[in-house]
Amino acid sequence: MNKIIFITSLLFCTYLAGAQKFNIRHSLIRSYKPDFSNELIHIDLDKDGDPDVIKTTLSDSIPMYWIDDDDDMQTTDREGDLDNDCLLIDRNRDGIFAGPGDLSIDWVDNNGDGIADMQVVVENSEPESKSGWRWNSNYMWIIDQEQDETFNYINWKDLVLRCWEHYGASHFYEDYHGQTLFQKASIPSYRYSDLRYSWENPFLFYDLDDDGLSEVAIRLEDSGRFTNKKSKDSSLIDTYPTAMIDHVYMGFDMDNDNAPSNEFDFDMGIRFSGEGFSYASQVHKFENMRGLPDAESLFFDNRWRELNELIYTDHDSAWDFVFKKGKWEECWFVFDEDDDCERWERVEFYEPKDPFKIGMNNGGIDHNPQADAVGDRGEWDMDNSGKGKLYIGFDSRIHLYGAESGIWRIDQDAGSYQGWGGLYDDKYKRDQQIPETFATIGYEDTNNDGFLDLIKYDLNGDTIFEEAYSLIKLGIKPDYQLYNTKDNNPEDINELFRKASTQMWEQAEAAVEAAKKYNINYKWYSPLLHPKSLNEKYRHGYWLQLYLFRDMLQYAQDTTNPKLERQILSAYFQQDWELLLNN
Repeated sequence: MNKIIFITSLLFCTYLAGAQKFNIRHSLIRSYKPDFSNELIHIDLDKDGDPDVIKTTLSDSIPMYWIDDDDDMQTTDREGDLDNDCLLIDRNRDGIFAGPGDLSIDWVDNNGDGIADMQVVVENSEPESKSGWRWNSNYMWIIDQEQDETFNYINWKDLVLRCWEHYGASHFYEDYHGQTLFQKASIPSYRYSDLRYSWENPFLFYDLDDDGLSEVAIRLEDSGRFTNKKSKDSSLIDTYPTAMIDHVYMGFDMDNDNAPSNEFDFDMGIRFSGEGFSYASQVHKFENMRGLPDAESLFFDNRWRELNELIYTDHDSAWDFVFKKGKWEECWFVFDEDDDCERWERVEFYEPKDPFKIGMNNGGIDHNPQADAVGDRGEWDMDNSGKGKLYIGFDSRIHLYGAESGIWRIDQDAGSYQGWGGLYDDKYKRDQQIPETFATIGYEDTNNDGFLDLIKYDLNGDTIFEEAYSLIKLGIKPDYQLYNTKDNNPEDINELFRKASTQMWEQAEAAVEAAKKYNINYKWYSPLLHPKSLNEKYRHGYWLQLYLFRDMLQYAQDTTNPKLERQILSAYFQQDWELLLNN
């Protein structure tokens, strides 16, 4: 017995030795931190008797510095703190820090409470012989307004920023959740002229119900000016902010159904492009951004360490700047009709291209690699005549006022499931099934009054619209109530969807009663009769009405009753089934 215990103990000790040798803690599970077990050197830069810098290596040979910006480092410390210190990693081992190929991370505690309020990651790619620099550099500030101490996510195994890695469908490790914002430019920091600005400037996330999740995301883009990005000269500044937001992308969780295991569920998006608006006056000062001056000699480019302010449009002012100050040439709209998008930033927009070509970069409405192949509805106001206003239209759906046209590619069962997709990991290969055929509904505004009045149906997927209905010819007047977005707030969008969904389901119930009147067997559609959420009322209500509409229309045609046929058309396209019930 004692021999067995001895052998077991020996094996266990051998296991522990192996675990230390091969660093099992960071090789078998996700690495949330780098390994600081290598030999350390503490350096006192200002000669005040305490260390200001820790010098060490990662993975045996990658040089690294910890810089103590709040003067609380001790000689016994193996690492800096995560409230007000800076980490420099010479990723390419060239002896230069915060230069080409390097990774730098800086935490800032502005109010002295021991909790970081902001973090910057400076990840510079290596120059290439032909392209000068690649778009996989990142200069990125996160400002954590809710102080959950979550910032950028670093893959410490590969020493790269990985903003899109996540658990499950959409629980991203990056701080996209809640009330937060970030500035980001996919360029080397040392080539950007004014680091107070950025390209995504900023990306705003709104937590409207204080549940720690994001119900609205607004991306404000300063496209910048580039003069010579193919140069390999690392001392060259060739990228300049314009201080103008010329693109805006908005994403809305219309039914606020995000929750654990469904952290992101944006349903609708609005996009503006054009001259835009100036944000140069939106200066935000921070007391503690300035890094330790004595450490400046360690940096290839220390300009981001010298800042005491950032310039961006904040949460409180963004809505008014977009809708009241922006000069826009186009407005696009998208709605995730199959409710399968779990992207962190928005429902990606369909483009005003060919309605039937499918595939990324193939000239169809899903040309954008991030767009859903099928399942979304896009509408386009190409002269921004509608100024981003919305209305609940002929089908109880939310539509873009001023849109000249629109296309809905139907994915009724979300069979081509989009989710987050494999955009980055698969190098722009969509991680979803691309259908060979799909039903399509087209919309047009034929009299330029801002309301869609011609509805075309290709329900068999042969790329030919077999049916078309003109609301004008049916005598249906567009007496829809306009929703003027500029006079409202982000949270008001949810009430608009609630109104649309409620109206949709009330009309579906009335359609069932109308079907009963004409002995239409509505029970075939029993799976649609008991919606259990606001979104199901919206989706089930639409399909229930469409099926019953076609059944009743077939009945009128079979009984050679043109008067009833006209009444059915009017009832469906006016969303007023009482016309049949009261007849």
